[in-house]
Amino acid sequence: MEDLRVRTREICKIFNINPERSKGQNFLVNEKIYDDIVAAANITLQDEVLEVGPGLGFLTVRLAGFAKRVVAVELDDQIFLFLKSGLEVSKNNNIEIVNKDILLFNPADKFKGEYKIVANLPYNITSRFLRSYLSLYDCGPSLIVLMLQEEVVRRMMAKPGDMSLLAVSVQHYASVEMIRLVKAGNFWPEPEVNSAVVRLVLHEKKYNKNEDKLFFRLVKAGFSAKRKMLKNNLAGGLQIETKIITASFSEAGLDLGIRAEDLSLENWYKLFAILRQFML
Repeated sequence: MEDLRVRTREICKIFNINPERSKGQNFLVNEKIYDDIVAAANITLQDEVLEVGPGLGFLTVRLAGFAKRVVAVELDDQIFLFLKSGLEVSKNNNIEIVNKDILLFNPADKFKGEYKIVANLPYNITSRFLRSYLSLYDCGPSLIVLMLQEEVVRRMMAKPGDMSLLAVSVQHYASVEMIRLVKAGNFWPEPEVNSAVVRLVLHEKKYNKNEDKLFFRLVKAGFSAKRKMLKNNLAGGLQIETKIITASFSEAGLDLGIRAEDLSLENWYKLFAILRQFML
C-alpha cells in the first residue's frame, strides 16, 4: 500500500495535481481494494465499462485488462491531461478518456449496447448520479459498482423501519449488495469517514417512464415530512381527500399510524396501484 501511496503523491507533485476534499478527490492507494472492485464488477472480455472518476488511472488500467473497452469520464482538467499522457504510453488501446462532468455525459454517445459502470464518485454528486443512471430507460447500465461513504451504502440497504427516499429509489431499480468496507486510511488524502464498495445489479423496470414518475411523486410525498404520519403526508402532498387515503390504507393492509420509513417496497407498489387513479 505504501508504494502506491508514494507513487500517488509523486504523480500529483509532478503534474501539479492538488487533491481537493471538497471535490471528493481522495485517491485510493490500496492495490487489493482495486482488485476487489474489479472482481465485484465481474468483468469479461465482452464487457464495455463506463468508469466515473478514474483518478490517476490505477483502476482504469486494471479494468482495461479484463474488459473489451473502457470509457473513463474525468471532470478535472489537470487529472485529464495526466491520464491522456500516462495511459496512452501504457499501450492500452481499449481505453478512452473523456473530459466531462458525468452528470452532463450521455452514455448513448459512447455505448450502443449493454455496459457496466464502475465509479469512485465525489460524495456530493451521489444522489444525482444514482437518480440519473438508475432511471435510464434507454442505454442504461446492467450493473454498477460504486465506492461510497459507508453510511450512504447502509442507508441504501435499509429495511422497513429505516427506509428513506434513497433506499426506495435504489431498491426500486436494483438489488443492493455491500462488497466490502474500506477504512479511511486506504486513501490519500485521508477522508473524514470510512467508505464501502457496493454492487447494484439492475433489474427490469417495473413501470414505464410516465408511470415511474407518477410512482415517485407518491413516494416523495410520503417522505416529505419525516415526523408526520404517512396518511397526512400523502393527503397534503398529493391533494387527495383524507377519507380516500384512509380507505386506501385499509385496502393495502396498512396501519393508519404508519410512517413512510416503515413501508416495504411491496407496500409502496400496493399503495400506488390503489391511489394511482386519484393522482392523474
